[in-house]
Amino acid sequence: MARITASVYTSHVPAIGAAMDLGRTREPYWQPLFDGFAPSRQWLRDNPPDVILLVYNDHASAFSLDFIPTFAIGTAAAFAPADEGWGPRPVPTVFGHPEFASHIAQSVIQQDFDLTIVNKMDVDHGLTVPLSLMCGEQDAASGAWPCPVIPIAVNVVQYPVPSGQRCFDLGRAIRKAVESFDEDLNVQIWGTGGMSHQLQGARAGLINRDWDQRFLDLLIENPTGLARLPHIDYVREAGSEGIELVMWLIARGAMGDVAGPAPRPRVNHRFYHVPASNTAVGHLILEDAP
Repeated sequence: MARITASVYTSHVPAIGAAMDLGRTREPYWQPLFDGFAPSRQWLRDNPPDVILLVYNDHASAFSLDFIPTFAIGTAAAFAPADEGWGPRPVPTVFGHPEFASHIAQSVIQQDFDLTIVNKMDVDHGLTVPLSLMCGEQDAASGAWPCPVIPIAVNVVQYPVPSGQRCFDLGRAIRKAVESFDEDLNVQIWGTGGMSHQLQGARAGLINRDWDQRFLDLLIENPTGLARLPHIDYVREAGSEGIELVMWLIARGAMGDVAGPAPRPRVNHRFYHVPASNTAVGHLILEDAP
């Protein structure tokens, strides 16, 4: 059967993608951030997945205020990098896994989640920046991402947005779906977005280091309790865009210790950096017990 072996958590700041695309990663401002992901790139080379389930939010590229699904899964064979106003990022096309994605959709919907099936969409920095951070620079003409990627888009842009508990429970449903797929696949699930940041209003530029670090602690040690955190706590402590962190709970909910009596996942790498543009960057790799 297919199995989830690890989860990866990272911010998806658009300026990170621009720094990579423009060759600025060794500049003094950016170098500490990219150095923090060097161990992660080596880990991914040493632990290559067959498929990545990548949880992210669209930034008005595939969806607009006219139509925003709460949860959506990309079932297409390929997803082109989106034009976010300055042209598509010069990175490879993302290739999907239609059969596996359709199976996940079938299973999750039968578990009473209303999951929107998307057969055609472009993917923006919310998905391509995490891939770039973990995989390194990839040239659109000659490079390729290391494996198929199934996009799972979550609405954290237009209220009402899903609760942390709902996201956590979706992660559980996704794990059950993965384990019911007949093919032997090594699957990783990535949760992206956050950490603390606010892009507008009187608190624009807010970053809360202490809250971010505590969130990472709880994500590792007490995800069930963290899932109960109300939205107002995210907004008050982590800023209006900090609500993106509920997407990390989908990835955490898919880990083995949540599904049953399994050991807590092993922390392979943990990293935190401020600032990257106007955002706190958090990063974590958790490995499921064998």
